[in-house]
Order: sequence, then structure tokens, then C-alpha cells
Amino acid sequence: MNTETSANFTTDLLRRLEQLNTIGTALSREHDTTRLLESILLAAKEITNADGGTLYRVTDDERALRFEIMRTDSLNIAMGGTTGKKIELPLVQLFDAEGRLNDRAVAAYAANHESTVNIPDAYDNTKFDFTGTRSFDQRTGYRSQSMLAVPMKNHEDRVIGVLQLLNARKPGSAEVTAFLPADQSLVESLASQAAIALTNRQLIAQLEELFEALITMINEAIDEKSEYTGGHCQRVPELTMLLADAAAATTAGPLAEFSMNDKDRYELKIAGLLHDCGKITTPVHVVDKATKLETIYDRIGLVDTRFEVLKRDAEIAALREQLALRPQVDAGAEARVGEKLIEKLNHLDADRDFLRRANKGGEAMREDDIQRVRHMATHYRWRAPGDLAGQDSDFLSTNEVENLTIARGTLTHPEREIINHHIVATINMLEQLPWPRHLRNVPEYAGGHHERMDGKGYPKGLTREQMSVQARVMGIADIFEALTASDRPYKPPMKLSQALSIMANMKKGGHIDPDLFEIFVREQVYLRYAERFLAPEQIDEVNQAAVLA
Repeated sequence: MNTETSANFTTDLLRRLEQLNTIGTALSREHDTTRLLESILLAAKEITNADGGTLYRVTDDERALRFEIMRTDSLNIAMGGTTGKKIELPLVQLFDAEGRLNDRAVAAYAANHESTVNIPDAYDNTKFDFTGTRSFDQRTGYRSQSMLAVPMKNHEDRVIGVLQLLNARKPGSAEVTAFLPADQSLVESLASQAAIALTNRQLIAQLEELFEALITMINEAIDEKSEYTGGHCQRVPELTMLLADAAAATTAGPLAEFSMNDKDRYELKIAGLLHDCGKITTPVHVVDKATKLETIYDRIGLVDTRFEVLKRDAEIAALREQLALRPQVDAGAEARVGEKLIEKLNHLDADRDFLRRANKGGEAMREDDIQRVRHMATHYRWRAPGDLAGQDSDFLSTNEVENLTIARGTLTHPEREIINHHIVATINMLEQLPWPRHLRNVPEYAGGHHERMDGKGYPKGLTREQMSVQARVMGIADIFEALTASDRPYKPPMKLSQALSIMANMKKGGHIDPDLFEIFVREQVYLRYAERFLAPEQIDEVNQAAVLA
């Protein structure tokens, strides 16, 4: 080798070493496994000037190699990876039918023996079976010549894949040559770096899977506690992401500068999944309170019994009065007693039906209905069967009056505070976790979905300016899901138009973010969610202009 050739060789080697260093840095930054695998193969082809290459990964049972990426430049073959073209080739078995090592396939040999295989010319080699290679060449007119198969070993010194290159070319030429020792050394170094990068990505992915599985387990535990809110923890994150993506895509208006990358989206997704984790501490009898008088059972049955006692007493009193009139032989008087009895029984039935309706709860209870309950509590007197003291009692107890006069829903003020405490528990639980940097905002996002834009929400009384866009997004998602949910015990599911009308009033009242609500309506986020999660009868026509007015 003359001086000029030696200098060129040294320059080329330094260039490729610099390439290897650059590639190693790039590999460590890649977070997508598919792109990472593709980058590994393309980098190996680049530093060796190889015409083709294949990257294999060891299957989960460690008995075969699976094709992941294939490239052959001169034949315009590009399969696997980001191409979207599936590689329809059988696995390369690492063992034969008798369980012996498969040493006839180059890639299998490299994996089984954890050693590099460098073949100058496949047609001159008798150690390996190149029947398939020759057949491929005959079909395509290709000439497979030099091969380099390098095992990829992770930090545990275990083979996780094989990097196989085909037909090294001389620099600046299409002439095929053997892979030089320098090529082999560089690819072995790259394979080592690539295996570490791939293993790190796999470990991170496995930890993320484990983390999400734990979150799912917590949500399932909450769902098991209450059959009525079973899908809430799953639906709110879906709606949250729909609205957040719509907001990020907005290019005009107050939210034009809002954007999210993949890490931001993952952080918000986790927050959505955990937004109600504190409900694991909420008593079931409060979460599942379907009617106002429900405790372990619905006490409206006791009220029904009292009405039956009043009706029985009324009938007995009327019969006695009629009997007292018999000696006078006054049929008219007896008839009037009967008419008064019927009137009284009808009145009792009407009051009983009213209390049954009041017991179901709903969006609002009128003030005159509340006063009617309070009047009935003392207006009627009754004596429990078997009461030896013979004392009449108020028709409704203080606790029953308190529950039956709940203005909205089925929860009393103390029960509402118990329910509201779940968000405090959520924040306390999440703030105690050692969140990594890319998830550090999860407690704020998850803990803010019951705050209001006017500062009248809970638990911290934050205003709009003190909240992130993500927390405000989650607030809208939580409300819309609750309004349209079909699994609530205290109300029927709302149609889209009704739910959006209520939310429009909430926007005017300073409850929800007006800019995000406009995107929610204008971009029909509600409709995309409805088509996936709501019953067809809930999806009605929405007058967007009226809702946004």
C-alpha cells in the first residue's frame, strides 16, 4: 500500500468512525422502536456502503429470528419499518425439528454462536445453505456475493437480533467487494450500540406498559366498587385527547399558540387515566346512591308502608263513622262519608306518587316542591304497627326530609363533600409519586378538572389564569361525559343538544373555559366522541350557532 493509498484509507476510516459516533448519538435519541430498528440497518449499510441488508429480531420464545427490516438499493426493495409493507417471509428457525442448532442459515449461526460471519462470496461457500439465495438471484437477476452477519447482544450479553448486510461496494463504484476487517469492526461496534439503544427502548416501553397496567388496575378497582361509573375512567381520557388534539390543531384565536408533542400527549393521557384515582377512597354507598332515600336500601319502601297505614286508618275511621250512622238510617250521610274516604285515599295516593318522584332526584327541584315535602312531614301523623306506647309520630323523619328536599341530584351536603373529597385524595396520591420529568405535570392536570374559570371550583379555587390549558380541557371532558353517560343511577343520559345547552350556560356562568368550549363545538369534538361512545338515540341535531351565541 503506497503512501497516497494509505492516507486515503486512513481518511476514509476516520470519516466512518465519525459516522459511527454520529449514528450512535442519533440512536440514543430515538424513542420510536420501529424508527430505531430502521435507523440501525440504514446506518450499517451507510458505513459499509452495502447494497442490501436485513435486520432480524429474536422471537419472544427465543427459537427463531423474525424479519423486521429489509433493504436492497439496486432492486428498490424496501420492506418493514416505516414503509408500511409487511415482510411476508417465514421465520428463520434457530433449531431444527430434532432440537439441534440450525447452523445452515447464516443469520441463525450468528445468533446461535454469538459470533460474526463474514463471507466474501456466497457462491463459493459450502458451510451454509444458500439454496434460497440462489433461487432469489435466479428470479431477480441479482448476484448475491459478500455477506456480513453480526449478532446484536444486549447489556445481559444475550442475543436479541442479527444485523445482516449484503454486497459491500467499493467507494464511488457499484463494484461488489468483500466486507473488510475494518467494516466488520465498525458494524460490530454499531451492533453493540444499537443493541443497547434497542434494549433501553424496550425497557422503557415495558415500564410504560407496566405503569399503564397498574393505572388500569386502579381504574378497574374503582369500577368494581361501582357499576354505575364503570366506564367513566376510560371515557374521560378519550374525550380529553380528542379535545386537546383539536385545540393543538387550531391556528387562529386565543389558542393558536397551544401545541403538544408526543411527550405532552402521553403526559395528558396518563393524567386523564388517573384523574379520578382518589375515588378508590370514596364509600360505595355514596358513589352508588341512586335515589335520595337510599342507604343500604331505598327507604322509599318505608314511606310507602306509612301511606298504606294512613289509608288503612282512614278506611277504618270511615267504616266506624258509617256504622255510627246505621241506627239513624241515613244513607246519604253514609254515602258522603264514603265519598270523603275516596277523596282522602286519592289525596294520599297523589302525595305518595309525589314523594316517589322527589326521591328519584334530577337536575333541579322547585322550591314549592321542597315546601310540600316539609309540610307533609308533620301534616300527616302515623303510628307504627306494634307501637305499644300508642304515640303518633311525624310522617317523615328529619333525615328523610333532609334527603327528600335535596335540590339537585341525590346527595346531601355532607355526602357531596365526601364525593368532592375524591379530588383531594387524587391530588394527595399523585403528588406523593416520584414523577419523571416528562410526567411532572400529571398531578396538576388530573387535579384541576373540578376547578372553575371564575375561581369558585374546588379543591383549590383556582382561576382560569392559574390553570394550564390541559387541566381546563379535562374539566370540559369530565362534565360532558357525566352529562351524556348512560350508566348514572340518578338520571337518564342526555342527548347532545341538551348537554351542550347546559354547558353553554356553564360557560356563561364562568364554569368552563369559553375558548376551549368553542373549539369543542365548532370542531364537532362532541360528535366524534358521540359516534364512538353514545347510543344512537342520544345523537340529535345540534344548532352550533345557538350554542355558541
